[in-house]
Amino acid sequence: MTTRARSTESGLPVRSVYGPEALAGWDPADRLGAPGAYPYTRGIHPDMYTGRPWTMRQYAGFGTAAESNARYRQLIAAGGHGLSVAFDLPTQMGYDSDAPQAAGEVGKVGVAVDSIEDMRELFDGIPLDEVSTSMTINAPAALLLLLYQLVAEEQGVPGERLTGTVQNDVLKEYIARGTYIFPPQPSLRLTADIFAYCRSELPRWNTISVSGYHMAEAGASPVQEVAFTLADAVAYVRTAVAAGMHVDDFAPRISFFFVARTTLLEEVAKFRAARRIWARIMRDEFGAHDPKSQMLRFHTQTAGVQLTAQQPEVNLARVTVQALAAVLGGTQSLHTNSYDEAIALPTEKAARLALRTQQVLAYETDVPATVDPFAGSYAVETLTDELEFAALELMDEVEGRGGAVAAIEQGFQKDEIERNAYRIAQETDRGERIVVGVNRFRLDEEEPYEPLRVDPAIEARQRERLARLRAGRDATAVERTLTDLRTAAAGTQNVLPPMKEALRARATVGEVCGALREVWGSHTPSGMH
Repeated sequence: MTTRARSTESGLPVRSVYGPEALAGWDPADRLGAPGAYPYTRGIHPDMYTGRPWTMRQYAGFGTAAESNARYRQLIAAGGHGLSVAFDLPTQMGYDSDAPQAAGEVGKVGVAVDSIEDMRELFDGIPLDEVSTSMTINAPAALLLLLYQLVAEEQGVPGERLTGTVQNDVLKEYIARGTYIFPPQPSLRLTADIFAYCRSELPRWNTISVSGYHMAEAGASPVQEVAFTLADAVAYVRTAVAAGMHVDDFAPRISFFFVARTTLLEEVAKFRAARRIWARIMRDEFGAHDPKSQMLRFHTQTAGVQLTAQQPEVNLARVTVQALAAVLGGTQSLHTNSYDEAIALPTEKAARLALRTQQVLAYETDVPATVDPFAGSYAVETLTDELEFAALELMDEVEGRGGAVAAIEQGFQKDEIERNAYRIAQETDRGERIVVGVNRFRLDEEEPYEPLRVDPAIEARQRERLARLRAGRDATAVERTLTDLRTAAAGTQNVLPPMKEALRARATVGEVCGALREVWGSHTPSGMH
């Protein structure tokens, strides 16, 4: 009988059986080390989850700030450890809800935040010194972070007590998502300014979450996800060092964001390989001495792209396997997708079930009882080594094109990801890649499902809210602070302090981004391959 050849999502070969010969000459002291020690293959903490579980951080945000606030309270009451904010598309692009470009998009894929008043309402009744908040925002990351700090100050919470993460990864926007505002160079400058500002004002805040997740959602393989994410991170570190910062002053606050797919073994190998690559880059290329600078800390989200609208309850099984892969891979925090997200915004029940999935893994299984249980596995160690080697080869190719930014301008990463996405689509269409309920095990008739819908009146209410804001604020103070911001942007000083004063004066997100567009210009795809 012949056995059909199998390969990983990255195209790496998978053997039917792995034995000692697979690890001939393999040195565990070099390749593994101890948990919590260089090269951190086995995890960044000596005890990992044996002391306490990962942070259960559910991603939520829709409609108005008041509606999202209600969902956050529900998640906290259900036992969630941290919040993760989804912003609507106009906010992500730096437009106010009453801008022509925002028409039809307000509150649809996240919450609309136009000013400090929205941020105040978003976190009403939630003590910001007791929760950890992640904000999925990139081009206007500095604005949303400063609004959060201003609301915390109103609560009497100083910056040194705030914990959380701002995604702030604009390079992957040019590769995979498209929600960029400014050209790459001023965007990198803004990233470095956030690093410097947070070091003095928000020392416990993670200043960036370099994201492979969105590349994976666009079709990147695990090897591409690791290679392109770490190449972007190298570009950010180089930018900060070139701006005069010492690597150990900012690198401990760099974090990462990866996907977890249903291919459990390769995903576990991916996370372990990424930690090892990053530790060596930080030690050998950048001379980082602080162990925290060498640690790849990451958040994981289960794979939205693998959810299906057909037989949506089957997504519960998919998400459970994906979550298990993230935990076995050593994630620091985890978001589990709701089973109905392929159809619409999650219902309250679906969001609660997603959180319960994590809680079952944390409290009913023995997975957290021991650190890195796959260590020494013939199969997983081989896959880890092979994935590491393939990712390093691809990173070398990016470097050979002049680094991440130059490669982005040549369209390299985008082309590679699109090629892989096309391969996956072809395999699915031919039935070579089985998707339960889609091309195998289908139902003749789908069961009815009633999704959560966003009220279309939200846009009108946000417009009215903005009109009241502009009528009731000191217009002279707003213009003065925006002028100060333009001056800073045209020079070399950190733009965050004048930006904070503009937001404090109740300038809107769109007005602040507009002031920066006047100085830095806007990025258009025509400048790319």
